[in-house]
Amino acid sequence: MFPALYAILDPALIKDPLAEFAAQLSEAGVELMQLRHKRATPRQLFSESQELVNWSRSLGGRSFSSDKTVTPPLGALAPEVRIIVNDRPDIAAMIGAGGVHVGQEDLPVEAARAICGSGCWVGISTHNLAQLREANQTSADYIAVGPIFPTATKENPDPVVGIDFLRLARQETRKPLVAIGGITIQSAAEVFRAGADSVAVIRDLLESPSPSRRAREYLAIAEHSRSGRA
Repeated sequence: MFPALYAILDPALIKDPLAEFAAQLSEAGVELMQLRHKRATPRQLFSESQELVNWSRSLGGRSFSSDKTVTPPLGALAPEVRIIVNDRPDIAAMIGAGGVHVGQEDLPVEAARAICGSGCWVGISTHNLAQLREANQTSADYIAVGPIFPTATKENPDPVVGIDFLRLARQETRKPLVAIGGITIQSAAEVFRAGADSVAVIRDLLESPSPSRRAREYLAIAEHSRSGRA
């Protein structure tokens, strides 16, 4: 099953050392994390991404790009935490990350996959029905939909799509759907019931007094909501 909580790590907002913060989430059961640092230089993003991947390998896993002929089944996580690099398939490939996430203005899904190799996940952001349908025709491993609610973590956010759009998206694709944008512990159950396989969370984890406890709360909500939906 697709990981229910997709933690977005922004070093510009995290006070603790990056790997230390990631370890707190991993101990709570988080299996999927994305490094998103929009203002980082290429060298800085490479260094931060490598730090996270090296940490994830220390859990006993392997490089995802070491064997590009083998595609791990969706949900079979090795290493224990899959690290996704935002925007940069080249960096993801160089460091052996678990995948790359691209937006509508980044490289197309198939171009990103050609760089990363088949062993990496490629995810894509969508903000309307046309983009969703186009993404569904690609080899994307998951599709992000949003912003579901207003969000303050992006400088120029796309228009809010809302819960109703998420329900429509669920009818359009069998690919895993990641809901993103303004999701909190109070709204997570509704988002899962509307059809999300996973919720991408930034601020609600970072601003919690205990990010690990908050992560466990999300995972518990997901278990209850997704089983009820099924």
